[in-house]
Amino acid sequence: MTFISKTLAALSLATAAVAAVPAAAQVEGKIATVNAPLAIINTTAFKTAYQQIGTTYKPQIDTIQARSQERQTLLQQLDTNGDKQLDDAEQKAAQGTQQFTRISAIEQEVGQLSGQVDLARVYAVEQILAQYGASVQQVAQQLGIDMIVAPEAVVYAPPAASITQQVSAALNTRVPAVQIVPQQGYQPRRDSIATYQQIQQALITAQAIQQQQAAQAAPPAPAPSGR
Repeated sequence: MTFISKTLAALSLATAAVAAVPAAAQVEGKIATVNAPLAIINTTAFKTAYQQIGTTYKPQIDTIQARSQERQTLLQQLDTNGDKQLDDAEQKAAQGTQQFTRISAIEQEVGQLSGQVDLARVYAVEQILAQYGASVQQVAQQLGIDMIVAPEAVVYAPPAASITQQVSAALNTRVPAVQIVPQQGYQPRRDSIATYQQIQQALITAQAIQQQQAAQAAPPAPAPSGR
């Protein structure tokens, strides 16, 4: 199972209360909620695009990981008191050293490479987001919904109030696939960047849940045997 598949699985567990409700019983009454980032994450186009980006941009991603490890090693060399952070005195002492110069070069390179990967992801998200409003309207009309609000704006709502799954299904029909390589001179919209940031935060949260579950499921370390 790939990283993105595991992460999406963890995110699904985090929203199991919503996913467990049958589609026919999702909405009761005229008010519903929809989680826009999750609706996009659960589309086939999004999952496929992120997997393709992981392959197409693998050289950049591998270099980012390698440089990040190198940077961490250099920072450890400058951490003279071993507290795993550089205080003001250590930063001042590091000025002009080979390690400090290399760290600066690494940060610049990683920033450029990360920008390429992020731009590809935003580009994919933007293509799905372009059909999000129409998909929400379609679902609302089909289910006879009068008002839709974001989950974070609601103090309480039963799981049946969510139409996130239905919006994902509508998006799957409208946007079965997306491109991952931006056109020359492409500039993402602000709302696309904001949605991408929300999606990334959701994936990070899901990964943290996955790691926590794995740690809880791991067998305890054997106690040291006495002599």
